[in-house]
Amino acid sequence: MREEIYLIGREALLNAFRHSKGTAIEMEITFHPKWIRLRIRDDGQGIPEVTLTSGGCVGHWGLSGMIERAQKMGSQFKVWNRTGSGCEVELVVPSQIAYSASGPRRVALKLFGKTRWHKFPFFGAAGEADL
Repeated sequence: MREEIYLIGREALLNAFRHSKGTAIEMEITFHPKWIRLRIRDDGQGIPEVTLTSGGCVGHWGLSGMIERAQKMGSQFKVWNRTGSGCEVELVVPSQIAYSASGPRRVALKLFGKTRWHKFPFFGAAGEADL
C-alpha cells in the first residue's frame, strides 16, 4: 500500500507543478490512529471542468489513475477545484490499510527518490502525533 500512496501523491504533485501555473503548492500529510490523509493543493488555474466531469483527459492517466488506485486500495479520493484559483486533492487511507498491525508505526515517505523513515510510537488525546 505504501507504494500506491506514494504514486498517488507523486502524481498529484507532478500535476500541480506541470499544469497549475500557480505560485504555491502545499503538501500536507496527517497521521491519525484511524487514517492517513494526504492533501496537495495549489493556487493555480484549477482543473478545467470538462476534465473533471470526464475523469481525466483522453490519452492521459493522471487523474483517472489516481482515482483508480485509491478505489483499488479501499481509500477515499476527492478533488476540490476552484477554476482560476487552484485545486486540492485529498487521499484518505483507513488505518487497517495504512498501518501495520504490530510495533510502532513506521512510515516511509518517498519523495523524488529519497526515503525518510519517521516513527510515530504513540498518539495524543487529540489524535495528533506526539513528536
